[in-house]
Amino acid sequence: MATDREAVTDLIHLYAERLDLGDLEGVANLFAHATLRSNHREDGLRGRDAMLALYRSTVQLHDGTPSTKHVTTNVIVEIDDDGARASARSYFTVLQARPDLPLQPIIAGRYHDRFAKAASGWQFADRLILVDLVGDLRRHLKMVLPGS
Repeated sequence: MATDREAVTDLIHLYAERLDLGDLEGVANLFAHATLRSNHREDGLRGRDAMLALYRSTVQLHDGTPSTKHVTTNVIVEIDDDGARASARSYFTVLQARPDLPLQPIIAGRYHDRFAKAASGWQFADRLILVDLVGDLRRHLKMVLPGS
């Protein structure tokens, strides 16, 4: 059985895996009870349907996947004393390769996450995406971030 710290870390990695597989429904399910915010969006989105609409409207899929690998590192998890809440900070780097794009990092930043423990286990409660470095996102996002 996974410890609370391992279970929270697994959720962080599960997000990357589902997104890289093009499983936008699976990504949305991870945020069914959560808010998603970023330093490029003033408003936060909440709930599964809002997340699915966001990912479908922003992520380019090529033969069913975004042709990316999200690498999540420097994960620091803190479990609250009550054992019902947790927070985590981590770094992300997204790599992409396409027939017309050599393998390269396309974006990097940080996740600041909060989690809640439900009867079914840990779940995302809030994710703040802080974009620090922006490369060539033309084949990844349907919209343009400032600096890209």
